Amino acid sequence: MSSQQQPQQLSLQVHLNDEATFDNFYAPQGDNNAQVVASLKNMLQPFGETSIFIWGGSGVGLTHLLQAACSFAEQQGAKVQYLPLTELSGFSPAKLFEGFDDADLVCLDGLHAVIGKPNWEQAIFHLFNRLRDSGKRLLMAAEKGPLELPIGLPDLHSRLTWGLVYQVTPLDDRSKQAALQMRAKGFGLELTDEVAQYILHRAPRDMKELFLTLKRLDHVSLAEQRRLTIPFVKQVLNY
Repeated sequence: MSSQQQPQQLSLQVHLNDEATFDNFYAPQGDNNAQVVASLKNMLQPFGETSIFIWGGSGVGLTHLLQAACSFAEQQGAKVQYLPLTELSGFSPAKLFEGFDDADLVCLDGLHAVIGKPNWEQAIFHLFNRLRDSGKRLLMAAEKGPLELPIGLPDLHSRLTWGLVYQVTPLDDRSKQAALQMRAKGFGLELTDEVAQYILHRAPRDMKELFLTLKRLDHVSLAEQRRLTIPFVKQVLNY
């Protein structure tokens, strides 16, 4: 984060995950999610969308994508603001949004957590208008699309559908295996098809949990200098 942003970010204890990048988000060419990534990468370009709304179920990677967009924007010298609304819904939105007009990209994660609260809906509506009028960018994520969210403020409802709206689709088993192997390669691990399938058949199906499982294996593998084999995985995870 830039020095101008640190006081607010630190006081709210909001930190970006350094591991959340576009490079390690599995979205093969031609896949629906690849189009989502491409649009997020283009947001700060002159032809980029001023607002994008992405939605999907648990574990599809919404937070990963928003934090990756922040990191990508910062690499281009942009000022960013990221807010996990599921953690901050008890705060005053007017206070949280102070100074956001200076940001090139604002990311609101977990929008569903504040929808239905009049003060939040009004604040997001006004933030949307200010950012759009100044040519800044707004990226939002929720567990449901804007047409399905129980939005009480009609003007906000219309605003949320002005830009691009994407559903981030869940991975099938073959793609989950490929995603695990791609993440393992990033850790410097060799994850064979056999071991990957063993993990997939026994671990929680949520990709977030699968990646946490892989991270745990990485730590133990590094400490014990062991390769990822089925006996090793079984020993560490008690499967």
